[in-house]
Amino acid sequence: MIKLTSHGVYLVDGKVADSAPLSPAEARKNTIAYSILNAHNTAKSDDEGMKIRFDALVSHDITYVGIIQTARASGLREFPIPYAMTNCHNSLCAVGGTINEDDHVFGLSAAKKYGGIYVPANQSVIHSYAREELTGCGKMILGSDSHTRYGSLGTMGVGEGGPELVKQLLKNTYDIKAPEVVLVYLTGAPKKGIGPHDVAIALVGATFGNGFVKNKVLEFVGPGVKNLPIDFRNGIDVMTTETTCLSSIWETDEITKGHYDAHGRSEEYKELRPGNVAYYDAMIEIDLSKMESMIALPFHPSNAYTIHEFVENADEILAKVEEEAKKKFGKCNLDLRSKVKDGKVYADQGIIAGCSGGMFDSIDEASAILKDQSTGNGYFSLSVYPTSVPVSLELTKIGVTADLLQAGAVIKPSFCGPCFGAGDVPANNGLSLRHTTRNFPNREGSKPGEGQLSGVALMDARSIAATARNGGVITAATDVDYDYTPHDYHFDKSVYGKRVYYGYGKADPSVELILGPNITDWPTQYDLSDNLLVKLAAVIRDPVTTTDELIPSGETSSYRSNPLRLSEFALSRRVPEYVGRSKAVSATEADRRDNKKPEELMRVLSAVGNADELINNTQFGSCVFANKPGDGSAREQAASCQKVLGGFANICYEFATKRYRSNCINWGILPFTLPEGAEFPYAEGDYVYVGNIRQAIIDGKEEFSAKVIRADGSVEDITLYVKGLTEDEKEIILCGCLMNYYKKHSN
Repeated sequence: MIKLTSHGVYLVDGKVADSAPLSPAEARKNTIAYSILNAHNTAKSDDEGMKIRFDALVSHDITYVGIIQTARASGLREFPIPYAMTNCHNSLCAVGGTINEDDHVFGLSAAKKYGGIYVPANQSVIHSYAREELTGCGKMILGSDSHTRYGSLGTMGVGEGGPELVKQLLKNTYDIKAPEVVLVYLTGAPKKGIGPHDVAIALVGATFGNGFVKNKVLEFVGPGVKNLPIDFRNGIDVMTTETTCLSSIWETDEITKGHYDAHGRSEEYKELRPGNVAYYDAMIEIDLSKMESMIALPFHPSNAYTIHEFVENADEILAKVEEEAKKKFGKCNLDLRSKVKDGKVYADQGIIAGCSGGMFDSIDEASAILKDQSTGNGYFSLSVYPTSVPVSLELTKIGVTADLLQAGAVIKPSFCGPCFGAGDVPANNGLSLRHTTRNFPNREGSKPGEGQLSGVALMDARSIAATARNGGVITAATDVDYDYTPHDYHFDKSVYGKRVYYGYGKADPSVELILGPNITDWPTQYDLSDNLLVKLAAVIRDPVTTTDELIPSGETSSYRSNPLRLSEFALSRRVPEYVGRSKAVSATEADRRDNKKPEELMRVLSAVGNADELINNTQFGSCVFANKPGDGSAREQAASCQKVLGGFANICYEFATKRYRSNCINWGILPFTLPEGAEFPYAEGDYVYVGNIRQAIIDGKEEFSAKVIRADGSVEDITLYVKGLTEDEKEIILCGCLMNYYKKHSN
């Protein structure tokens, strides 16, 4: 189905070739990606990297309060570009008392004060609104959500942590090295029953584990593109985030134009194609005609199988999932093999929702599969969340909603909750099938620390509907007979006109921000000192550590506007002792700042030098070691919670994503990496000392000679790296965080 080519290739007049008359450097400029990046690059030369200014920003209600509070503390006066704030993550206002709705009120007051776009709860999920109202061929959008992907609409979307949006709000730039571009060459046409999640899961399965496209741009072209409706393209595109690529872009055509025509924005369409000779650093070939119905099993979208392969080998495959669960959550006993009965696998729940599953075409075809059928009155249930009110309205007008209700499905409002563990939580040991973006641990809302654990498998809406039709027996949509004639989509913007606040260009400084009791300012952060001593508060040896493990999603996000309260959840479902350990380190550092000489610090520092001298200029903080941290969400809280608790460094072999590394830097956390192949045999309670760290950062050094002081007092040498810092990133680290950096430059 998918073939990977690791060496560079040319595209000459739309056909793949190994050679061409242009050099790779010249021909690379003819990719769609580079034409857009260069149009947004404010740097005088690519040699030192790109400095990107975006056309629009998007955030949701887990992230926009912190972004605005940070920007406000840094001198924000008004939003310089369109900034849409959607309320699609914390729409369940019963969770956390009043504090979710308090944030929504804050968001509207901020939109009025600074000139923003405010999308009330349940009107649209973040990426649906961006597709409907903000995209344009050749544009770039930055979002504080990792699934900011609009490449199928000719728009390069980038998902980053909140501080990167703060930079744009303060008219600064997004600084990156010129990325590599990977050709995704599509051929063929999908057969009946195959949907976008089938292609996406196969793509993630082929590229995530080997890092094939990490921090690169995927460019989709080829004769197969024309065979995909726009929602099908959107559904593949939004899932490219799970490959760990930086962004994506597709060639555009009459189908793309149809999207803009339907949404009353025809002027935003233009044809985008590679030049006659374009060079790509690698290639992925996807034959759409060979795609099969897919399933991604817990605990990652890359844990991919065809549904037929899974059902045939379910007991063996689920045993591996249970074994992984036992390693991650020792006190929980996940029993998914009990779902296998008489050669069939039974699920407990189906969910079609969010920016990937809740789109018009997917729900339309799922309804056709279920028409005049029944989901049954057993344990299995089906919930459907249309991605926006306009989509829900059109589904209602054409009778799709009625057909789904008659089959036993429940129709729910636009809400991202099922994607991150804040809606439709299944029973303990339940198996939930979801057409959503992720199936990390706890994404279904379970709490392993309290003995509650269930599992999520990702499937396309079509196969979820086929499964619902069979009473919860996992079934590939290609195995059921149904009639389907796609409906044309008609977008009715009037519903947004009646509820959405369009404030861009209408900033009113006289408006007072409405601050609920849970909305608090960031605690004081300090400049990086001459020397750094950190204590390992968590050592995680899993192959990959997700942001959901660093700061759990779900109901914890109710406290995202209160840095201190939110920090209490840091690593709570992975290393529950982390918060207490970090707080103890932070208390010791506070004593040091009060000119005391804590016994712990004097003892450890004496192992590396004169403790009486070092105590005055050696910062003491906590540290997390993980093999490969930061896969998943763009939420800056994965880093900010560590910093609030006194975290000053992370040590790893590599960072899973650029966005998590950027979040660490923007919060003044040293992003240390280890030499390839080096061992790290250290444990919680050991210390790492890096002398002259401040001067080394100033001097642009990338290699640091450090010392590990074991809990037993023995000392060992270790080499650490911090590679590729830009000049601004160096200064941010020296200042202690992005806020301090802006305060310094505003004086």
